[in-house]
Amino acid sequence: MYSFMGGGLFCAIVGNILLVVSTATDYWMQYRMSGNYAHQGLWRYCMSNKCYMQTDSIAYWNATRAFMILSGMSCFAGIIAGIMSFSHFSSFERFNRSFAAGIMFFVSTFFVLLGMAIYTGVTINFLGKRFGDWRFSWSYILGWVAMLMNFFAECVNAGEEMVHARVRQNQKKQQNQTEGSNN
Repeated sequence: MYSFMGGGLFCAIVGNILLVVSTATDYWMQYRMSGNYAHQGLWRYCMSNKCYMQTDSIAYWNATRAFMILSGMSCFAGIIAGIMSFSHFSSFERFNRSFAAGIMFFVSTFFVLLGMAIYTGVTINFLGKRFGDWRFSWSYILGWVAMLMNFFAECVNAGEEMVHARVRQNQKKQQNQTEGSNN
């Protein structure tokens, strides 16, 4: 049972690291502009080896930034809940920390999916037409890999919860059989 939780936590930790790296770096898109190589991320764009802050308040950048940050925060909360699920505090028996971690990983997956979908849609429909010679770059790809890792963490946690529920059900069945035979 702990192997499921450990596997889910491993996927979530790797996913959260990839999510932070993806959000913080400025290689989401590469293109050529006026014969020069350029690249941009969510926070900066770089041309001719000089980088500049993205000062424009464009809705899709703000939405992508917000969803990526919310995804990282919810994944971190899920990691904390997952770590806490290894400990057994008697005052928290009714609160299933493993289930809460799975929910947070689901929320994280949903947020990163929204952020990546918004960025992809706008880039293909608007920026792709503006810059003729362009491509998505490694920061963007890390965002999708982070989404997959968070999804795997969610699935592994759901599997752990199903196994744990079956164990509880069998324990309750054995307890009822024992009580029935004692009467």
